[in-house]
Amino acid sequence: MKFIRLTEVMAKTGLARSTVYKLISESNFPASVSLGGKSVAWVEAEVEEWMLSKITERDEGVALSA
Repeated sequence: MKFIRLTEVMAKTGLARSTVYKLISESNFPASVSLGGKSVAWVEAEVEEWMLSKITERDEGVALSA
């Protein structure tokens, strides 16, 4: 298991900082984990699962419209 910081989350997903936090507030993105003080990170596997779910949504949408 690996924690990743916001800059890596943004690089992996292509999302902006504000979008990451907006999606979290809407319960549409994995929540961060407090590392102490003001430091937070995300579980890399959870971010990758979210990315895979987006690909699945896309593929199912393509299959439904075909």
